[in-house]
Amino acid sequence: MNQWLLATVWLIPAYGLLGAIATLPWSLGLIQRTGSRPAAYLNILASFLAFVHGVWALIVGNSSVPQELTFHWLQVADLDLTLAVTLSPKSLLALTTVTTLTLIAQVFALGYMEKDWSLARFYGLMGFFEAALGGIALSDSLIFSYMLLEMLTLSTYLLVGFWYAQPLVVTAARDAFLTKRIGDVLFLMGVVALSSLGAGLTFTEISDWAATATLSPTLWALLGLALIAGPTGKCAQFPLHLWLDEAMEGPNPASILRNSIVVSAGAYVLIQLEPVLARSPLALDTLIILGTITAIGTSLMAIAQIDIKRTFSHSTSAYLGLVFICVGLKQPEIAFLLLFAHGVAKALLFMSAGAIILTTSSQDITEMGGIWRRLPVTTTSFVIGALGLIGLFPLGIFWVFCRWFLTMPVWVLGLVLTVNFLNALNLTRVLRLVFLGSPQLKTRRTPEVAWPMAVPMVAMIVITLLTPVLLHGWEPPVVWGSWQRGEVVLLIGSSVLGCVVGGRLGLQRRGLRSTQPLWRFGQDFLAYDFYMEQVYQATVVQWVRYLAQLTAWLDRYVVDGLVNLVGVSTIFSGQLLKYSASGKSQLYLLTILMGILIAGFLFLNGWK
Repeated sequence: MNQWLLATVWLIPAYGLLGAIATLPWSLGLIQRTGSRPAAYLNILASFLAFVHGVWALIVGNSSVPQELTFHWLQVADLDLTLAVTLSPKSLLALTTVTTLTLIAQVFALGYMEKDWSLARFYGLMGFFEAALGGIALSDSLIFSYMLLEMLTLSTYLLVGFWYAQPLVVTAARDAFLTKRIGDVLFLMGVVALSSLGAGLTFTEISDWAATATLSPTLWALLGLALIAGPTGKCAQFPLHLWLDEAMEGPNPASILRNSIVVSAGAYVLIQLEPVLARSPLALDTLIILGTITAIGTSLMAIAQIDIKRTFSHSTSAYLGLVFICVGLKQPEIAFLLLFAHGVAKALLFMSAGAIILTTSSQDITEMGGIWRRLPVTTTSFVIGALGLIGLFPLGIFWVFCRWFLTMPVWVLGLVLTVNFLNALNLTRVLRLVFLGSPQLKTRRTPEVAWPMAVPMVAMIVITLLTPVLLHGWEPPVVWGSWQRGEVVLLIGSSVLGCVVGGRLGLQRRGLRSTQPLWRFGQDFLAYDFYMEQVYQATVVQWVRYLAQLTAWLDRYVVDGLVNLVGVSTIFSGQLLKYSASGKSQLYLLTILMGILIAGFLFLNGWK
């Protein structure tokens, strides 16, 4: 039985896809009398089956030898396209994380989306989400992983634009889709280049090929940069980071997955491509530079936000920046564990944010305050999620950093301490504005959320608290004595210092903008994401606009001009020739004779 469950683990992504298909009668309006609830229940049932199957496979496969399953689905001449699945502790843990967080988010959505008229459509998209994420976790095929990443891009577009009646939502969905497409096009070029250079289509074959291939440094660099472009867009890294901020216009249950595991999917593929990237120093340096800029920049942006979801989304980009640095330092194992610990804690934070938004009907943290007494489960969720994210003993991120300190350069230690300090400051600021202080107009009547939202939050609290146990079960385990190192003391000190500074920081709920021009510019510079949108408008968008105007002018006056010239010439010659069609043979002979004389004259002149 155990071996059968392990051998059929590749069916787990199909559960989510079947759940999405099962919602079609309700989402298409074919069934209306029952309401949309049955569609939600069917999808949750499919996710529950995937969760049970995934957990059982993790328990069985964690102690067994990694193995690969290959399915040949197209064999023509020398072309052999396969669906390769890898069963290893890493892939099974990633799959279990996907199924667990998806199930919890879908149950959470029962309460959050209770009154939404298109509940069935939402659950269908969530099932599509789950299928793509589960496939990426198991896939050992680069082509198949690319296809699944494209599925994620499509589902992101549909979920961000779920409430399409709002113009801002439509703009956010469009921008998120187009921003990801930029990286996807370059990533596809890298995939095609790998295939043409003789690498196999599976990550295992690509790793073996990268160890022995002999290419020029320039070609290695171009190949590495192309493969980096896709994860840069998927993980919301600089300069393709703005889409995640705009994607917060979508429903909160989708934001739970987007900020915990969806953005991690691109980084997961990047980790598997590390053997290829390691052959190019330029590609590794690019990863480190992009990760550093994003980690510091988005941590500062988060501090200036007043939208609770946006301040958390910038934090997501910051931690994914640390993952990019891990890959750039050729430490993929640390990068994977950082993805796992961050995803669990960030999911809990977004669940607490969803409960706050539902009870207050607002996302502006300056309009909140004093709700910790009325929302004990929500407050506990926020506190545990924040502690699990800022590197305090004994929660998850703390142990990942402990493992990283063993091989971390000195300058990376300073970067990690800075990012940890900024995020601790930001989360303390949100805690003070939302939960502490006196109740505001929108928080005077804020009852705790109903059980469909409270139970998933309690479950995520337990999972977050158990994350260190899972990390200590990883091979090789984290050494308990490593907490005595000086770096760990500095880590705890940066967390405590960030909480103290955030607690002592002067906060005003109204009139937050300073009257001093320099200080106001600094506030706006951070709040508006370093004015990156304006930079894009003045550069990329403007260049595209000028190019479009140039091509329109060429099409109108050059291409159309030549076509019109041919047409006018044909009409004019036809008008002239119609006078020769009189029916008189003498006139025909005269015309032929004149043509022969003119042709002979031109021929003789050309001969001379």
